Amino acid sequence: MKIIFIQTGGTIDKDYPKTRNGWAFEIGEPAVDRILQLVHPSFDFEILTAFKKDSLQITLSDRKVLLSIIQNHQEHIFIVTHGTDTLIETARFLDGKIPEKLIILTGAMRPERFTNSDASFNLGAAIGASNLLQKGVYVAMNGLVKPVIDSRREEHSDQFI
Repeated sequence: MKIIFIQTGGTIDKDYPKTRNGWAFEIGEPAVDRILQLVHPSFDFEILTAFKKDSLQITLSDRKVLLSIIQNHQEHIFIVTHGTDTLIETARFLDGKIPEKLIILTGAMRPERFTNSDASFNLGAAIGASNLLQKGVYVAMNGLVKPVIDSRREEHSDQFI
């Protein structure tokens, strides 16, 4: 099994601050790389970066770039790390466009660099689910993995249900 991890930015990859670019944070190197180095996975993987943006700044053009990366890659299992504000919108954009592949979107409410981050937990859920799920687009957050059509974020909350 080979999993392709795709970084898009968001809280999971936030780093505080080395430079000032108008934000109090910057999107750093993929958190996935640091997490996987700690666990020494028993599967093959590749880490790609589509873009490094706060999810509120992701455009239709960015989503098309992500879609193109997945469509044109020979592998069939993808885990996309994404900011939580628009994670479901991106998942819905991808849904149905690549029916022969498995795509799981995940992220974190607190940066992976923080000791109380949920990044490793959410990424682990996505990896575990990738061993069991067939094709389609899913969201892995808060210990749940659901088809995007059944996923939503509670208003004014950190919970995806």
